[in-house]
Amino acid sequence: MHWAWVDLETATLTVPAEVMKRNKADKVGGPPHVVPLATQAAEILRELKPLTEYSQFVFPALTTKMRCMSENTVRSALRRLGYGNQDMTAHGFRATARTLIAERLGVAGEVIEAQFAHAVGDSLGRAYNRTQFIEQRVTMMRDWANYLDR
Repeated sequence: MHWAWVDLETATLTVPAEVMKRNKADKVGGPPHVVPLATQAAEILRELKPLTEYSQFVFPALTTKMRCMSENTVRSALRRLGYGNQDMTAHGFRATARTLIAERLGVAGEVIEAQFAHAVGDSLGRAYNRTQFIEQRVTMMRDWANYLDR
């Protein structure tokens, strides 16, 4: 995640299309992925900024400011906390969030999938469905952050 993608005034993260996991045509001509941030997330980023703004990355590598932190950094931290590969992975946090947001908060699956930038399942849906659910995702992220705070 690059600091240039973060807008703390609007509490959004805008990921350019070319870095998204998409097919080549969508990377070139597709829209960016806009991620509404909860107030709590924006506040954490405000606190983090003075610590890492020397790098283009919000989470720079420990050894160089020229690269971002790797997924192995999170993996190693989980191992040090006593979680094995079968217990938890960095990507597992997304699955946990997906499950709890649906089950505990009652958010519609398509809204959650839009937040995760998952493609609509069928080709007809992909051709015609350009819904981003921004307002619903703002509410979802607020409710999710409040749920985690509780």
